[in-house]
Amino acid sequence: MNDMDAMEKAAGAYQAGVEKTLSKFPERKKEFVTGSKSPVGRLYTPLETKKIDYLRDIGFPGEFPYTRGVQNTMYRGRLWTMRQYAGFSTAEESNKRYKFLLEQGTTGLSVAFDLPTQIGYDSDHPLSQGEVGKVGVAIDSLADMEILFDGIPMDKVSTSMTINAPAAILLAMYIVVAEKQGIAPGKLNGTIQNDILKEYVARGTYIFPPEPSMRLITDIFAYCATDVSSWNTISISGYHIREAGSTASQEVAFTIADGIAYVDAAIKAGLDIDDFGPRLSFFFNAHNDLFEEVAKFRAARRVWSRIMKERFGAKNPKSMMLRFHTQTGGSTLTAQQPDNNIVRVAIQALAAVLGGTQSLHTNSKDEAMALPTEASVRIALRTQQVIAHESGAAETVDPLAGSYYVESLTDRIQEEAEGYIAKIDAMGGAVKAIERGYIQQEIQDAAYAYQMDIESGERVVVGMNKFQVREDPPKGLLRVDPAVGEQQTKKLQALKARRDNGKVAVTLATLKAAAIGSDNLMPPILDAVRVYATLGEICDVLREVFGEYQQKVIL
Repeated sequence: MNDMDAMEKAAGAYQAGVEKTLSKFPERKKEFVTGSKSPVGRLYTPLETKKIDYLRDIGFPGEFPYTRGVQNTMYRGRLWTMRQYAGFSTAEESNKRYKFLLEQGTTGLSVAFDLPTQIGYDSDHPLSQGEVGKVGVAIDSLADMEILFDGIPMDKVSTSMTINAPAAILLAMYIVVAEKQGIAPGKLNGTIQNDILKEYVARGTYIFPPEPSMRLITDIFAYCATDVSSWNTISISGYHIREAGSTASQEVAFTIADGIAYVDAAIKAGLDIDDFGPRLSFFFNAHNDLFEEVAKFRAARRVWSRIMKERFGAKNPKSMMLRFHTQTGGSTLTAQQPDNNIVRVAIQALAAVLGGTQSLHTNSKDEAMALPTEASVRIALRTQQVIAHESGAAETVDPLAGSYYVESLTDRIQEEAEGYIAKIDAMGGAVKAIERGYIQQEIQDAAYAYQMDIESGERVVVGMNKFQVREDPPKGLLRVDPAVGEQQTKKLQALKARRDNGKVAVTLATLKAAAIGSDNLMPPILDAVRVYATLGEICDVLREVFGEYQQKVIL
């Protein structure tokens, strides 16, 4: 009798014992499922993982297919970058918050921009009224960016900027501020999100139609490959797909499908896969189901590495590595009993670390109600530091590898994600699937099912639909002064009065000509930024040439 035959015989005996137990002591639920509603077995043994070939499917850390991580020593060499997503009100106020975070031990900054900035409007635009500085910092021009990073050594701090449609403009501002600090572009480290496809399906801060948006993205790829070589040119984002309601497998599938579309576009634009591939990065969510989330990250690395190697013919190992930032799940936070959010964030952050993240943001306990206070931000950061220095989770590489459950989950998520990717390929790729509304519909269906489970009580959310208590209204929340919009408008008026408006007009005309033609748009955008053309002025030129995207309503 071989080992598997013996295992099957033993498993049969175990099951007989289970049946006897169940006749006396029924299990507490009829159905056990993951956070994404996939069935969870009572027990996992080598029988569930017998098809796995260790070298082919799991391998060693830092080696293809990178299931166990992208560095061979992982956190024993260097801990993940500890970021806190921050930005609110004016550049002056956000600069103070950044300096506070750096003093508290943050090792990377993550910039949140206000809604007008995200959709390419200056603070004095009529559509900006009431939104200036509310969900992030207002950046209208290079002058604001200079204030934002005043006193912050840009060659020593890694900066992530959550910006998409106008990403080229904010990157240009960052480069020019660094130049003013005497720092060459090649010395800069950080990431721009620059992922427009997920905006069309999950978030909504788009400006231009897909084709010119993809052109802007590939122009950034090409420019940075030679001039800002340490910069991550895109953060292909599953985070917002998950926030919109997707399952874990859908998050992996739709994110990687978007990644395929960006690689296709870059290759069609004449770029070599190994010139831009190493600077692609990803951005994932971390939810509460610890084991499913760990398996999700492991599966994503495996899927991406094989796509880059086998579909696109990448030769550079760094092109095959899925490097990712993680943010804990904003949609999992509750306004009820907000201290419970500290526990949720700790579980989610641990999942990200056990899953091998390169960078991590931990949400603050009050974010279901308002922007976080300094006190709640400190707790969120301390959560990462406790995991790093006290939990032992960072002491060995991929500590959950070999778990029959985790390996089985990893395989399942891979199979489900690859199934979705095959469907999207058959439609002609992610852009076509978005235009047809396929991805949007899948996310909406998953979100609806999740909400129905909460409302029925089948899915327990502690403190919200079970274990409730009477609570007083929250106190001490951070509120942005409504006068910020007026302050920004006055700053804009003063800027336009003192700058050389003739030079601004020339650079904007040059940018328009480049947009009509086929030249790389980064150099003319940089020229416009240097003479203090505003974000809105630059975006208006591109709107005139490219038009604006009108979202298809999916019912």
